[in-house]
Amino acid sequence: MAGRDVDVHALVEQARAGRPRAVARLISLVENAHPALREVMAALAPHTGRAWVIGLTGSPGVGKSTTTNMLVKAFRARGKRVGVLAVDPSSPFSGGALLGDRIRMTDHALDPEVYIRSMASRGHLGGLSWATPQALRVLDGAGCDVVLVETVGVGQSEVEIAGMADTTIVLLAPGMGDGVQAAKAGILEIGDVFVVNKADREGADATVRELRHMISLGDRTEPGLWRPPVLKTVADRDEGIEELMEALDKHLAWMTERGELEQRRLRRAAAEVEAIALARLRDRMGDLHADQGVASAAARVVSGEVDPYTAAEEVVAAL
Repeated sequence: MAGRDVDVHALVEQARAGRPRAVARLISLVENAHPALREVMAALAPHTGRAWVIGLTGSPGVGKSTTTNMLVKAFRARGKRVGVLAVDPSSPFSGGALLGDRIRMTDHALDPEVYIRSMASRGHLGGLSWATPQALRVLDGAGCDVVLVETVGVGQSEVEIAGMADTTIVLLAPGMGDGVQAAKAGILEIGDVFVVNKADREGADATVRELRHMISLGDRTEPGLWRPPVLKTVADRDEGIEELMEALDKHLAWMTERGELEQRRLRRAAAEVEAIALARLRDRMGDLHADQGVASAAARVVSGEVDPYTAAEEVVAAL
């Protein structure tokens, strides 16, 4: 489909007015890398930069979707428009998302102020979809006050969410060995708020103590730095939501006061620009490869005529 077949201006205006079908179409354009995508991002740009992006990560089975559902209810009670990006593992057969998260969030299906989108990871590491940054821009530009991003839940590769969110919630559950996993995966470095969910289970207090101890051994105890709280919740009963919302509010206030919110968003934008630039370079590399430019350079390296660094510089110069 050509870019001219999409009325980008009309879609953006409809999305700004809160029409779910327009938001869905815009995100579909993102996921499909549609030719109109550049025009979409340009039209949305003046309306972005307002949404509070909150990431939720943790191992499978800790209750990410249930916690997301609980947070949606809490933010809606404040009158906020909420977007949810639930990144599901891809089906090994179709490549599509399994949509399990969406099934668990049916409470909000008829609320026009809540937009929930499941996205397939499509093999992308880090627990997110490659299209997540642009999908975030769509929800931000569509007027969402809060965007909740829930990762796949694949374990130690999920640290990518820290670069995507303003605030990162790390969920753990008692009896799953998550404390040890946190230390292994570097989760302690990315979490702004730690939540021990399913706290009605045996071992919850021990998990909280272990987490607090590990945080105390880190470098976040210096004056002025944010010290992540460790909270207990039972998300399927909405228990602990007041404490969680209070912790989120405090983190947002701390970031705003110290300029950290702007710095995180600058880093996020820089990573997004870099990713797009690298994608463009890869496309050009593919064209050069088709013209035998890369193949010729490789042959010269194999023959010993040039070293790989010189060959690479020649390839880059030809782009």
